[in-house]
Amino acid sequence: MKPEIRRILLAMVIPLFFIFILYMIKVLETGMDWDFTRLGVYPMEKKGVFGIFAHPLVHASFKHLFANTIPLLFLLWCLFYFYKDLGALIFFFVWILGGIITFIIGKPGWHVGASGLIYGLAFFLFFSGIIRKHVPLIAVSLLVTFLYGGLVWDMLPFFARDSVSWEGHLGGAIAGMVASVLFAGKGPQKPDPFADEEDEEEEENEKKDSDCENENTSPSNIV
Repeated sequence: MKPEIRRILLAMVIPLFFIFILYMIKVLETGMDWDFTRLGVYPMEKKGVFGIFAHPLVHASFKHLFANTIPLLFLLWCLFYFYKDLGALIFFFVWILGGIITFIIGKPGWHVGASGLIYGLAFFLFFSGIIRKHVPLIAVSLLVTFLYGGLVWDMLPFFARDSVSWEGHLGGAIAGMVASVLFAGKGPQKPDPFADEEDEEEEENEKKDSDCENENTSPSNIV
């Protein structure tokens, strides 16, 4: 298997596993006639603290879960493909910080779903590509803008539907932007265009130094 194809497939492992977990939780909830809504975030209430960690795992309905599946799968793949060494750290950072912000600013009620993660990943990928000024990452930024630019309306209270947690969306977006700045110095970086020239100069200098040493150490003839 070619290395690039192998890398593409490996980047799908965690996203597919996470989606699988979400569906298993929803099937279990429905099959057992349980209600996991109370595992979500309930802002500024003790009963809602656990939801900071659990809210992306719970969805109000299968329709809600279906709507999140494709964008979550695609954005997670982008994260683990382009930021493979930082992917897990960024994922959980956006998850937890987004949950904390929702807990602080959210309106009363249970906030559930992975939509906040989608906003967090989209905003991280967009701003991280711009900050790093690396062509492949900028291309990802433009692609995310093209595919999910309309997301911005559902994170504003004036445009969001009543049943939509715009606070969760906004919290995820803020978490993604913070992550893009916080981790800007780690992971893939814009290559230095003069790096090859510097390496060549160093090699030439080392060769000259070596030649000089050989000349100085060669035996001299006495006449």
